[in-house]
Amino acid sequence: MPGSVLQPVSQPLRPHPTTPGPAGDVLTVDVSQSLAGIELHYRFHSDLATLRLPSPQAAGPADGLWQHTCCEAFIAATAAPSYREFNFSPAGQWAIYRFADYLQRDDTDPPPTSLPPIDFSRRPDGFDLRATIPRLLLPAGPLQLGLSAVIERADGDKDYWALAHGSEQPDFHLRQTFIIHLSPP
Repeated sequence: MPGSVLQPVSQPLRPHPTTPGPAGDVLTVDVSQSLAGIELHYRFHSDLATLRLPSPQAAGPADGLWQHTCCEAFIAATAAPSYREFNFSPAGQWAIYRFADYLQRDDTDPPPTSLPPIDFSRRPDGFDLRATIPRLLLPAGPLQLGLSAVIERADGDKDYWALAHGSEQPDFHLRQTFIIHLSPP
């Protein structure tokens, strides 16, 4: 990535033990940052026939994306209880939510109406999804990231993938799962 101040770091995501999915599935995320923001590249290796992927939609904000196949990032300033949730759908839609603390939505600032486009592509052995979070949407200072994904199967079942899991049920909002640390560029 031109101007990158952090070489891309590949991070494996793991399925939650209650939703392990088919053996052999692999999900990794490459994370890089620059002065412009954070770029995420999700790579899912699986049999596409076993997945339910949303149909392409007009790019823009949408709620409820996490109810289907969706890649996510949770980002917090290291010294603050507040955090932001970013959802990226293979359909091209996205969502941004602010939280004052664990599961306490903060709707005081309206979310932006545009983001850089989500780049989604199918491969014979899975899919790639690239998304960029502009620097102006990130908290100030050192950051903690939690990366996750919801994978919907063709039968409607869902697998919940994350860098780390902190409870008996899938919960991407748990701060102890924000295990990537980034310093400001």
